[in-house]
Amino acid sequence: MNREHHHSLHAPRTGGRVRAGIVMSVLAVLAFIGLPPSLVLAAPSVPVGLPATDQPMSPEMRAIAVDEHRGERIGDGLSFVDHEGNAVTLGDYFDGERPVILTLNYYRCRVVCSVQLNGLADALAQLPWTPGDEHFRVVTVSIDPHETPADAAKKRGTILASLGKGDDVEWAFLTGKELEIRALAAQLGISYRYDAEQDQYAHPAVANFVTGEGSIAQYVYGLTFDPLDLRLGIIEAGEGKIGGPVEQILMSCFAYDHTLGRYGPWAFGIMRLGGVVIVFVLGGFLFFLWRRERRESRRRVVAESPNAGTQPSAEAI
Repeated sequence: MNREHHHSLHAPRTGGRVRAGIVMSVLAVLAFIGLPPSLVLAAPSVPVGLPATDQPMSPEMRAIAVDEHRGERIGDGLSFVDHEGNAVTLGDYFDGERPVILTLNYYRCRVVCSVQLNGLADALAQLPWTPGDEHFRVVTVSIDPHETPADAAKKRGTILASLGKGDDVEWAFLTGKELEIRALAAQLGISYRYDAEQDQYAHPAVANFVTGEGSIAQYVYGLTFDPLDLRLGIIEAGEGKIGGPVEQILMSCFAYDHTLGRYGPWAFGIMRLGGVVIVFVLGGFLFFLWRRERRESRRRVVAESPNAGTQPSAEAI
């Protein structure tokens, strides 16, 4: 049996498509401020659900789920071993400032986990930031307690090659004991199950965004990821302190959609930004009219002056 039948992508069901009017409004606003329309068109519009199958799901498949624990803190004392064989705690990756993208996978899986991790790397490669800079870092934890630091190092090399930003990035691949792994999964609200018959793990595909203090900020689901989703998740987990004006504009136009498990256009934010743009456009137009009237007034004064020949020209003024 294909391994993919033993994995699942957990995502809530959607309530419908985004209205065309909202999308057109976003395109118009972004045209005003110079952002590419692809940022809007890349926003997810259809849900990603469980793989279709005519066969009844196994107990392992039915057992996996995500019970989102936003706002709750992760135990920073949980102990693991990194890809270099060093003993670490989860708290070592929370510096109080940079958010962390945290994923649960396992390294010997050649299908779904590899697709998800490569998809994450491909999306991260399109961001203007690099894991380990002042913006964020990434941590992947194996859910298989039998895997070793050598397994972690091998998988890390493959994924960093896909990322294409060199080896000097802060993307840690960790292994650990079953008790620690189970504790972390429980704190994240992630359920998974080992299928002894197939010697594989069934688990949801989700990227968890954690603040620099170790609090769960957001969940983004998928085997592949939209770079905009990752960018917004990092900004939100950074508590709005990550990025510059462009990021703040994006956060005002997009909001997390719990029915999709991703980010999508936010009508109120779009209208509010549109109002700001209109104010600036009208203000600029009124300023232009005021300047033109002032120039005309000066010309009239010069033309009517008895010493007009000695006055500077209107163009010079």
